[in-house]
Amino acid sequence: MSEISKIDQKLVIKKIDKKTINLQITDNEILMSIVGQFDQNLKELAKLSDTNIFFRGNSLTCKGNPENINIFCEAIKFLVNKYFLTKIIEKEDIILAVKKNIEFEESNVKSFKQLIKTPRKSVIARSEKQSDYIKALKENDIIMSLGPAGTGKSFLAVSVGVSMLMEKKIDRVILSRPAVEAGEKLGFLPGDMKEKVDPYLRPLYDALYELFGAEKIDKKIETGEIEIAPLAFMRGRTLKNCFAILDEAQNATETQIKMFLTRIGEKSKLVVNGDPSQIDLINKSQSGLIKSKNILKDLKEIKVVEFDHNDVVRHPLVSKIIRAYQKKSTDDKD
Repeated sequence: MSEISKIDQKLVIKKIDKKTINLQITDNEILMSIVGQFDQNLKELAKLSDTNIFFRGNSLTCKGNPENINIFCEAIKFLVNKYFLTKIIEKEDIILAVKKNIEFEESNVKSFKQLIKTPRKSVIARSEKQSDYIKALKENDIIMSLGPAGTGKSFLAVSVGVSMLMEKKIDRVILSRPAVEAGEKLGFLPGDMKEKVDPYLRPLYDALYELFGAEKIDKKIETGEIEIAPLAFMRGRTLKNCFAILDEAQNATETQIKMFLTRIGEKSKLVVNGDPSQIDLINKSQSGLIKSKNILKDLKEIKVVEFDHNDVVRHPLVSKIIRAYQKKSTDDKD
C-alpha cells in the first residue's frame, strides 16, 4: 500500500453544505497532535483561516465562506501528512499550513520529498526556496545561500551536514565563520580558542543541539567529527570528505570567501551562508558576499539560492519587520 493511500485512510472529508465541512481523523495520535494542548492549534487554525471550528470526538466541523473552508481543509491535509512522516506538529507548521498561497500539490506527500531525518526530529522544507536549497545541499558540491534572518539558511545546512555525518557519508562537519564582528577582534576575548569562537557560533550550536541532542554533539566535537574553525584558520588546508559551512559570510571579505571555497577537496561540500542586510564590518563595502555571488554566478557547478522575506519561517512578525526595514531603505535612497 502506498504512503498516499495510507494517509487517505486516516482522513475522511464530507461536505455538509457550501459553508460547512466535516473532517474525521481516524488516527487519535494524529488528531490530538493537530488539535494541540488545550486546543491551541485549533484556535490558531481558526484564527488564521478565518473560520469557526468545532471539535468533538474524532470529528472537526468547519464553518465559514467556501474559500476559507478550502484553506482549512488543505491545511488539515498538510498537517496529517506532516505528522504521518515526521511524528511531530509544531506551531510553525500551523502557520505554514494555512498560508494563502498553498496549492493542492503542497498537501500531497510529494511536498515532503526533501525530508531530512535526524535523531530528535525530522525537518521539512517550509517554502519552495527551502526545498530548492535542501536539494542543492544534497546534490551540489558548493552552495551559496543569501537572504534575511529566519529563512533557514544555517539550520538546514547543519541538518543536512550532520545527517550525512550520522549516515557515514562524510567523515567530518566543519563549522566556520568570521571571528571579527563590529570591530571586536578575536584576540581581545578571554579564554582558549574554543571559548573565544563559541559565542560567534552559538546559532549553529543551537541547531546542532535541537536536532541531535547536546550529549551526542559534544561527543562528536570531542572526537573531531564536528570541528569548530575560525575562518582565519582555514588558510592552507584542504578539506576532504567533509561538509563545511561558512556562516555569516556577509562579514567576510571577497578574498576570505575565495580562500574558503578553494579549500574544497575530494568528496566534500562547502556551504556559504549570509545576510547582505546585516553586515557588521566597520567598512561595509569590504563585504565579499554579493561580490562573490556575482563572480561565481555563471559556474554551473555552484548553486546559488537567494531567499527573501516570503521565505521567513520564524514568527510571522519577522517577515513584517524585514519588509519595514527594506521599505525604509528604499525610501531613504529616494
